Amino acid sequence: MNKKPQSPGKKSPRSSNKNNPDQFHWKRAGKTSLIWISIILCAVYISGLLTESGKKEIEIEYTEYREYLENHEIQKAVVIGVVFHGEFKLAKTLDTPMGALENVTHFKLTLPFVDRSVTDEWDAAELNYTFKEKTIDWTGYLLNMLPWLLLIGFWIFMIRRMQGGAGGMKGIFNFGKSRASLWTSDQPAVTFKDVAGCEEAKEELKEVIGFLKNPKRFQKLGATVPKGALLIGPPGTGKTLLARAVAGEASVPFYSLSGADFVEMFVGVGASRVRDLFEQAKKTTPCIIFIDELDAVGRQRGAGIGGGHDEREQTLNALLVEMDGFDNTQNVIVIAATNRPDVLDKALLRPGRFDRQIVVDVPDYIGRLGILKVHTKKVVLNRRKVDLESLAKGTPGMVGADLANIVNEAALLAARKRKRSIDNDDFEEAKDKVMMGIQRKSMVLSEEEKEVTAYHEAGHALVAMRTKGADPVHKITIIPRGRAMGITMQLPIDERHGYTRDYVEGRLGILMGGRSAEMLIFNQMTTGAGNDIEQATEIARKMVVEWGMSDLLGPMTFGKKNEEIFLGREIQSHRDYSDVTARMIDEEISRIVRDAQRISEEILRKDIDLLNRLAKELLKYETVTSDDLDKIIKGQKLTRRINGQSRQKPRKRTPGKSRRKVQAKQNKAGLRKPGNQSQSKQKKKQPAKK
Repeated sequence: MNKKPQSPGKKSPRSSNKNNPDQFHWKRAGKTSLIWISIILCAVYISGLLTESGKKEIEIEYTEYREYLENHEIQKAVVIGVVFHGEFKLAKTLDTPMGALENVTHFKLTLPFVDRSVTDEWDAAELNYTFKEKTIDWTGYLLNMLPWLLLIGFWIFMIRRMQGGAGGMKGIFNFGKSRASLWTSDQPAVTFKDVAGCEEAKEELKEVIGFLKNPKRFQKLGATVPKGALLIGPPGTGKTLLARAVAGEASVPFYSLSGADFVEMFVGVGASRVRDLFEQAKKTTPCIIFIDELDAVGRQRGAGIGGGHDEREQTLNALLVEMDGFDNTQNVIVIAATNRPDVLDKALLRPGRFDRQIVVDVPDYIGRLGILKVHTKKVVLNRRKVDLESLAKGTPGMVGADLANIVNEAALLAARKRKRSIDNDDFEEAKDKVMMGIQRKSMVLSEEEKEVTAYHEAGHALVAMRTKGADPVHKITIIPRGRAMGITMQLPIDERHGYTRDYVEGRLGILMGGRSAEMLIFNQMTTGAGNDIEQATEIARKMVVEWGMSDLLGPMTFGKKNEEIFLGREIQSHRDYSDVTARMIDEEISRIVRDAQRISEEILRKDIDLLNRLAKELLKYETVTSDDLDKIIKGQKLTRRINGQSRQKPRKRTPGKSRRKVQAKQNKAGLRKPGNQSQSKQKKKQPAKK
């Protein structure tokens, strides 16, 4: 395979990393260190071998030494302290515990003392001897210290790994340093133009930026700068994106970090990091500090096992003091984001710390349309075949992250089909993929399972169409998606913020419509209705114990929830009612679900013919849209096209010119008799009657 030449203006990531002096190359450093360690160990080993092979000193007994000395068999010696290193005149064979050794020329032993009498004996034996001072054996010392050095190096390496790496602010002695990153101008800027769907939150944050840019305008009237702003909302609504927009709009230093960056395995590190963060911020005032996922460090105190000495509580106490303590003259604004405001400490939410609680909620139709317009700026659209308004209406309840995912999935689908631009079909398929799951084409259903699934989904759809005030049916499919074998998708016309009792009861009837259709057509139950029954039971229970929609028990709530902060709050519920009331609650829930199933059965019995037609069309086309439903209700046949070909078989018709060619070939081959002519031609040959 030929590699494409690289343009001279672009640098590869490898070359850019080499040219960056501030980046530490772990792989290269590790290989270099390993090579040097191997070289040192080999050198020490080889030097030891050379030393041993050159001398081969054998330690002997003192009596043997006396015998060799008296027999004048020792030629010369080197005395170091009281250690005698001797050399024989002739090679000898010595007996050792390991066996007999031949050709031994050097030996050693430790003398009890060395004085004048010993040297006289050496002189009498005509021994050449010299005295040397004891030297340090660096090789031995290195070999003895090597295990300890390895242990110390391994300990340092583990400490640095636990701190998230080596170098800079993450070294061993920098546990208490803040990990906040400063937003610089060379990073990709995000402005409020890139944020849609939360206009109120943008206005509140624009005012905070105005405080920092022109504080005198507010101070003239006696207003003070707010200390903090807390962004509250479900996941994916754009809280972090708003903070990035503030960093792009404000002309002041912007520090960003996560709440989990304060927490560490060592006690007191979190509080130290909080103090260090605010010390850095006070040096560059006015500035903004952004703490993402505040609930990681700001949970309610007194709920942990450690009590007041809990590491998390110490960090929170330090944060409370820094935000509003004795020294509150610094112009530092804290912006935080969380999707769990219910678990935060009350002292953290009071005015003076987080003065403003900005709700970033699920966007409405106008917000979703604006979000889609923002995200579709970066993709290639076929403007004639894309209707963003209908797409925004068909995605109720979705947040900004979901809509961005739909746009991205549509772009991927269009690229997979090798299209030049994205059209409405790509968006529709991407919406189905996000909302209902990916098609499981590998899952092959039998004809019996397909028929049961078709009647099940047709039951849901028919009850939804015949229920007053229910959401209209958008699409029905028996193609397995996600974990479901079939899906009936409903989309509301308007945004709903509250639900009436009639709507909830209608929702229960729609859920039980699938089981009712199975019982009506096949007179048996299947496991396909398990999820529907689970949802229906949960809704009926909430109607009785939470929403007060039971005629028997009245407008009352039952069951008090034990809110454990560090166990998810609603980990268990406390029963504050008697056994008789519990039995009444169970009976009322069962009655509500059974009534919903009875109502759905009545609806299906009245329209049994429509149920059969709808199920047959589902078996034929596998997917039915809202437009197809209108045609089925009116009794019309569907003429939809799939992959450019109509489902109905066209009649075989031969054009005139080609038909004559076929007839000529048949006559030539003798396949067509002269008498077999068309009726129209015979009429033409008859003479006109007078």
